[in-house]
Amino acid sequence: MFTTAILVKVIIIVSVFAITLVVAMYSTYAERKIAAFFQDRLGPNRAGPYGILQPVADGVKMFMKEEIIPDVSNKFLFIFGPSLAMLTACMTSAVIPWGRGITIGGNFYIMQAADVNIGILYIFGVVSIGVYGIMIGGWASNNKYSLLGALRASSQMISYEIAMGLAIISLIMMSGTLSVRDIAEQQQGFHWNVLYQPLGFLIFLICAFAETNRAPFDLPECETELVGGYHTEYSSMKLGFYLFAEYINMFISSAVISTLYFGGYNMPLIGRFVHDPNWLSMIGTCFLFGKIFFFIFFFMWVRWTLPRFRYDQLMNLGWKVLIPLSILNIFLTGIVMWLNGKLG
Repeated sequence: MFTTAILVKVIIIVSVFAITLVVAMYSTYAERKIAAFFQDRLGPNRAGPYGILQPVADGVKMFMKEEIIPDVSNKFLFIFGPSLAMLTACMTSAVIPWGRGITIGGNFYIMQAADVNIGILYIFGVVSIGVYGIMIGGWASNNKYSLLGALRASSQMISYEIAMGLAIISLIMMSGTLSVRDIAEQQQGFHWNVLYQPLGFLIFLICAFAETNRAPFDLPECETELVGGYHTEYSSMKLGFYLFAEYINMFISSAVISTLYFGGYNMPLIGRFVHDPNWLSMIGTCFLFGKIFFFIFFFMWVRWTLPRFRYDQLMNLGWKVLIPLSILNIFLTGIVMWLNGKLG
């Protein structure tokens, strides 16, 4: 029994990482197809039917490219930077509940790599470490443009993490827990947190764009000003790690938004038609991925629709608009909870 539990846990962990990598890989294909649709082009259509093997071709191309490490760079940190960015991007998925759970041989196993009671703190802790991957890469390159891009990225991510954390505080006040799984369980039926925290969701969504360096907040990679940003000197798969980590972060951000604000794996009314717990869990997992894919599409839709901000506009929005709004949201949440307690 103990061996079976370990085996199931290993399978769940490997599956989570494999799904994360596959979704991120084909997000690059989806991005190119969506961009082509918005710009009235065909997009990738040579590698396999409808270009479906394009991500594989891109991966082979990145591995086969010439490996260049500048002589003036700090070689250890130059390699460590993209590795850290990739590691932190993958680690975030560990505490996300992908489903309610499955029953095998009379034993119940949750569909989550690690069910920790401080899951939200874990997510924010790992995400904050990801800033070092970008900062180290830009500094180790010994290129002034790369350093400027790294400074932009770190200041942007740190400033928007504050507003994001304050937005989550309102959600924690309402749910009374730091466990991502408990928050998902509290949203059964139509009790989605987005209905009770619309302002908090909007703040979190905007900050997610800035955290993932996606347009219109892609100033750290603004090629018109910085040549190429913090990864200017990178080539081959080290550059691929930085680019791939962005898509992993986009996938994880979509999963976190879907879990915290849109019910996660909870699917309203499905329990009336399906009664087997395992089938209910599988359908809930598919429903969660449907939400995730919608938000991934939304990230791409915004990128190919809106122009990028100026950097001073970006920082003003973070410090002068989003942080005061998130603090206001905390006060409003506290007042509503106090009134409900008083009236109850």
